[in-house]
Amino acid sequence: MPAQQKKLLFCTAGVLSLACALGTAAAVGTQLWVRGTILCSTGALLVNASGPELHKFIGHIQYGLFSGQRVRQCGLGGRPFQFSFFPDLLRIIPASIHVSVILFCTALIVFALVGAGFFMFNAFGSPYETLHGPLGLYLWSFISCSCGCLIMILFSSEVKIHHLSERIANFKEGTFTFKTHSEHFANSFWTILVCSLVHFLNALLIRFAGFEFPFSKSKDSGTITGAVDLMY
Repeated sequence: MPAQQKKLLFCTAGVLSLACALGTAAAVGTQLWVRGTILCSTGALLVNASGPELHKFIGHIQYGLFSGQRVRQCGLGGRPFQFSFFPDLLRIIPASIHVSVILFCTALIVFALVGAGFFMFNAFGSPYETLHGPLGLYLWSFISCSCGCLIMILFSSEVKIHHLSERIANFKEGTFTFKTHSEHFANSFWTILVCSLVHFLNALLIRFAGFEFPFSKSKDSGTITGAVDLMY
C-alpha cells in the first residue's frame, strides 16, 4: 500500500482512539449509565393500587459509577434524593466489582491514549519493529478492546445479577420496600460499547494497511524453509 494511504489510515485510527479516550473519560463522570423506574410495592399493596393508580407509586432512578439520584413515589408526590457510591453506598453494593469497573475504565482511557500516540507515531515517524511498530499497534488495540468488553460484562452483572437498582432504591428505607419496575442501560454504557468496536476496527485498519497479524507466518518464509530442507 502506498505510504500516503498508510498515513491516512493511521491518522484515522489515531483520531478514533483519541475520541474513544475522551468519550470514555466523559462517560465515567456522568450519571447516564442506568435509567429506570422503581415501584413502591409496600404503598401499592396498602391501597391495593392497580391500573392508573399504580403510577402514583412509580418513581425514577438514574446513576453512574460515582453518583446518581432517585425520586421515590409513595402516593404523596415525588421526593428526590441524591446519593454517591463512595462512601454512602459502599456497604450495600458489590464493591469489588464496582471498583473493578472503574479501574478498567481508567485502563481503557490510558491505553486508548497510548494507542492514539503510537498510531500518530507510525503515521509521521519512523517506527521500529518493536512495540512502537505494528505489533505494538495490535497490542494496544487488543488491550483497549478487552478493557471495554470487561467493563460491559462486569457492570451488566452488577446491575442485573446483583440487582444494583433495587439495592440503591432501598437504601436507608426502613418502612417502604421498592422493587425495580423497569431499567435500561443509558448513553454512557453504550459509549463503552462503541469504543470497544472502534478499537476492534483499528485492528482491522492495521491489517488493511498491509501488516500481518502477530504470530502469523508468511507463505514465502515457509516456501524458503521447505526448499532448504530438500537440499539436505
